[in-house]
Amino acid sequence: METKKIVFMGIFIALGLVIPTAFHYLLLGSGSVFLPMHIPVLLAGVYLGPAAGFIVGAVTPLLCSLLTGMPPLLPMLPIMFVELSIYGSAIGYLYQRRSLGIFTSLILTMLLGRVGAGFVVMIMVHLFGMNYLPANPLVYIWSSIIGGTVGIVIQLILIPVLLKYLKGGITGELGVKQ
Repeated sequence: METKKIVFMGIFIALGLVIPTAFHYLLLGSGSVFLPMHIPVLLAGVYLGPAAGFIVGAVTPLLCSLLTGMPPLLPMLPIMFVELSIYGSAIGYLYQRRSLGIFTSLILTMLLGRVGAGFVVMIMVHLFGMNYLPANPLVYIWSSIIGGTVGIVIQLILIPVLLKYLKGGITGELGVKQ
């Protein structure tokens, strides 16, 4: 992996720590509405590719949980670990390797990540007895879509604009060779 890519991964992980922390302190408990940790992970995947996106998606919630207590270790950390790992790798694969458009890639990625999260919830209920979670993964998936609608809309607006900026389309200066 080249140095520039590793540096950008570090930047995206740092953003994945700082942005959610700011949201949690400024707008108490707003993480599940605005989904601030998702944006740096999605950007990492779409800009750096599926492997780097997977790493950023896996490391970000782990570090954030260890350093800030958000997401809480149980039940949210395993759910977000899987969801964000899928986000980072899926969007990188769909956008870069399959050449799907950014909106199609985002929507499919959001669905895949939530399906992965739903399976984690199902495992947590059936194997670990966490009966306070919905036993049906479809209920979890649907509720995460409804509860995160504001964040989803923000992602659908911000990610294409930020990607264009990262690729040098706005200033022509920041684009990094892929």
